[in-house]
Amino acid sequence: MTTLKAQLQEDLTAAIRDRDELRSSTIRLTLSAVTSEEVAGKEKRELSDAEVLKVIGREAKKRREAAEAFDTAGRTEQAARERAEGELLAGYLPKQLSDEDLAAIVAAAVAESGAAGPQGMGAVMKLVKPKVDGLAEGGRVAAAVKAALAG
Repeated sequence: MTTLKAQLQEDLTAAIRDRDELRSSTIRLTLSAVTSEEVAGKEKRELSDAEVLKVIGREAKKRREAAEAFDTAGRTEQAARERAEGELLAGYLPKQLSDEDLAAIVAAAVAESGAAGPQGMGAVMKLVKPKVDGLAEGGRVAAAVKAALAG
């Protein structure tokens, strides 16, 4: 069984061999972010697959935000490239929860906590977060919790 970092390195080698500039540059930047995370702090360490997934998720989020910024600025070509890079990185991430599944998890947490109104958001988030970690973006989760608590 190969680690996620090893899989990224193999994919980088294949992308370079295939002369796929988009894949190779995206994977290079992601591996660079992984390496930066490994050497951050007082001593170098090897990241676990879960930690590498968090780095990939962070990089994918950067691509989505950059694409939105480029769209706002009218730079559609750069926005398209950022979206393509984000989709490539999404292939390494676990499948995201659908809106229906997320709403069901949130509804169960609201019922379990007995929270009502916006002041109960923290209690609900505390219950929901461990169940959806890595499967749904924080902004989506917060929006679903707000909607459930609003009624």
